[in-house]
Order: sequence, then structure tokens, then C-alpha cells
Amino acid sequence: MATETLEEFYKNKFDWLPDNLQQNIGHFNVFRVEDCSGPNSKPVTYSRRNFYKISLSRGKGICHYANKSLELSGTSLIFFNPQVPYTFESLGDERTGFFCLFTEAFFTEKMRGNLTELPMFQLGATPLYSLDESQDAYVSSLFLKIIDEINSDYAFKYDLIRNYVSEIMHYALKTQPTENIYKHPDAKSRITSVFTELLERQFPIESPSQRFQLRSASDFAQHLSVHVNHLNRAIRQTTGKTTTDHIAERLLNEAKSLLKHTDWNIAEIGYCLGFEEPTHFNNFFKKQTRTTPSTFRNV
Repeated sequence: MATETLEEFYKNKFDWLPDNLQQNIGHFNVFRVEDCSGPNSKPVTYSRRNFYKISLSRGKGICHYANKSLELSGTSLIFFNPQVPYTFESLGDERTGFFCLFTEAFFTEKMRGNLTELPMFQLGATPLYSLDESQDAYVSSLFLKIIDEINSDYAFKYDLIRNYVSEIMHYALKTQPTENIYKHPDAKSRITSVFTELLERQFPIESPSQRFQLRSASDFAQHLSVHVNHLNRAIRQTTGKTTTDHIAERLLNEAKSLLKHTDWNIAEIGYCLGFEEPTHFNNFFKKQTRTTPSTFRNV
């Protein structure tokens, strides 16, 4: 499974890199959620990151976190560590709030112990804490202080920021983590849900240079950190179709759309859909439709 780096995060979200990204003392930054979303923002992929993240999120959604799906409703305080892949699935509401991200070096040079010793960053722990209105106001005030400090000229601002972040962590530890697990009927349904999301996020194909990457059941299994047999069994039992069937159907629908609504040649369409040779694309399309791409385009 690919791991998103800090460099990739900044390029995907803002198309720029901060000057202090390579500092040996570690990296820290803070954002308002609403400043990082919008019609041009890229979706959050299901993957690990090479940095820690703390998010205060308002709104409804589902956070797919390792082998759990955590339901977000109201205000949620969520802690992410580099060992666990995750992604967000919006349920319609516009999300607001704050989040900060940082490398382990940002903390370890100034504090005793290891971040993974804290309960919210341990593998297998539930990282979600639901906040009521007064708790939201308190944690939000700490994020606002962090924003004020990071924009200040105070020589020791990062020491102060570390204190504020530590206060957020310990404030959360005073409460109990939320076991508000999204009620998929079973684990197979959850895997199918994440598979479907990963499949859909590769579309639409918007230029001939864009390439469909996850083309096989093995590709998806590796990305989801599950055995391919487990993935195939889960999808077959929840949908009645094979993993390969789902991928082929989605590829076919995109192929039809590109043939009808673009002027790209057949080879370009086949290549962006992951076929190395035009003949491979022709054979796939004819097997699925009993007609060739050229004939379909000209009808």
C-alpha cells in the first residue's frame, strides 16, 4: 500500500511546499478544514501517511480506519498515526473544524517517551472522541491559539504549540474513546464498501495522460492490506459478483463514455484505462459488448 508523504499532502491540497518542510527539528502545521475543501479539492485516498494528524471535525461522515468504520456525527476529535491507513466518506454535510499534522521528530526532541505510548496512537485503539458543545468550544480554542502562534513572530512559538497539542491529547484522554462503529452488517460489507469507494475514486478519466491504476483484485487487496482471497470472498458474498466483474463493469462504463464523449483515439482510451496494447482493449471491449470500440463509437 502506498504511503502519502508530507510533500504529496501539500502538493495535492495546495500545490505548494512550505519552506520548513525539511527542517531537522521536525514539521508542524495547522489548518481549518473549510480551507482545505471545495470543488477543486482532491479526495482523501485510503492509505497510510508518514505523519501524525489530529482532527476536530464537525459534520456527518464515515472514517474508514484500518479494519473499522467510524461514524462521525456532531463534533469528533480524531487521532491518526502513520501505521494505520484511513480515508473519509462524506454523508452530505459540509465539514468544518480544524486539523494539525506533524512528524514524530517535532515531539520526540522536546518530550520524553514516544507518541505511540499514548493510548490514542496505539495500534488497535479507537481514535475517535465525540465532543459535546462545551468540549468543542474548549478544543476549538486550543486550535485557535495554535493558529495564532504559528502566524506569530514569537521565537519560542513551537514550544508553546507543543504544549497546546499536548493539552489537546490529555484533554481527550480524560474522556472515553467513542466506540461509535458504523453499522455495516459485517466485516465483509465494510470491505466491499471501501473497495467500491477506491474503485470509484479512479474515475472519471479526464485526460489521455491519466491512468487507471488499480486494475486487478490483487491490486485492490494490496491497497486494502487484505489477502486477495479474503477480498474476493467478501465481495462475492455481499454482491453476488466477483471482484473482477465489478472492475470490468466499471471499466466498460468508462470506456463507453470516453468513446461517445471524447475525440481521443482508440489507443489513447485503451491506454488510459490500463491496457498496454490497443488489441488488449479491443478484445476486452468485444468480449463485454460483442462489438468493437470503433463500431460502438460510430453507431
